[in-house]
Amino acid sequence: MSLSQAEKTFILHGVAENFRVDGRDREGYRPMELETDIVQHAFGSARLRLANTDVLVAVKIEVDTPLPEKPFEGKIEFFVDCSANATPDFEGRGGESLAVELANILSSAYESPLTFDLRKLCILKGKKCWKLYVDVLILECGGNLFDAVSLAVKAALHITQVPKIKAVNIDGDNVEIEVSDNIIDCDRLNVEDLPVLVTVCKIGNHCIVDPSLTEEQCAVGSVVVAVSKECFSTITSIGTGSLHEETLFECLDLGHKVAIKLNQTLMAILVQIQPNQDVGFLK
Repeated sequence: MSLSQAEKTFILHGVAENFRVDGRDREGYRPMELETDIVQHAFGSARLRLANTDVLVAVKIEVDTPLPEKPFEGKIEFFVDCSANATPDFEGRGGESLAVELANILSSAYESPLTFDLRKLCILKGKKCWKLYVDVLILECGGNLFDAVSLAVKAALHITQVPKIKAVNIDGDNVEIEVSDNIIDCDRLNVEDLPVLVTVCKIGNHCIVDPSLTEEQCAVGSVVVAVSKECFSTITSIGTGSLHEETLFECLDLGHKVAIKLNQTLMAILVQIQPNQDVGFLK
């Protein structure tokens, strides 16, 4: 999608007046829809729609060996796939660079022990641990992918059920694990402190959040902040533009404020969701 100079000027003037094209103010988000537990064979899943952006996340769990330098911790790995139907830009191998960028930002955001305590995934020190595979599928791209993906990931991890261990049998170097046969006998992950990503764009002389596709084309620079426990776990500049030091601090302040509100709203919804609810694409 390419915009004419008149369209860009219209968007810029709207941001300056704190009245964007779709009626939002500079700190407003577009409507969201969230569904959880919709992929049958996943340990946890969620689908989030942010206006025209549609994201599906599924979590699977396997037994793995802890890293030698982190014998008490489990593992988490992110994989992002951009569907060729999401946008014409993703046809062929067009979405590969964006998928890698998304996965790297998620990995960086979850790397700090303040965000996600991987010790909860340890089964036997230095021998066995749980490894979470978080698969993200971009179904449709309508702008602001980073925020939508982070919210969907947090919702999917909230609904994820980790099997309980009945017994651990050790015979020399061989370790055998017995998992409970009861599918209801599972542990839930604590996602309260998991990071929320917020994309802040500079358009004209002002900063906005939740940019649409057209607004992203008008941005002179953008930054993605991951906020956990009211502190930043990662800060990444995206796109081709750059930001002045004062503008960067302005973006960080806005991103931090919005992320806290966004996380509080999401957690208020997630605490009401129970596993195995009868939900789906058409419900």
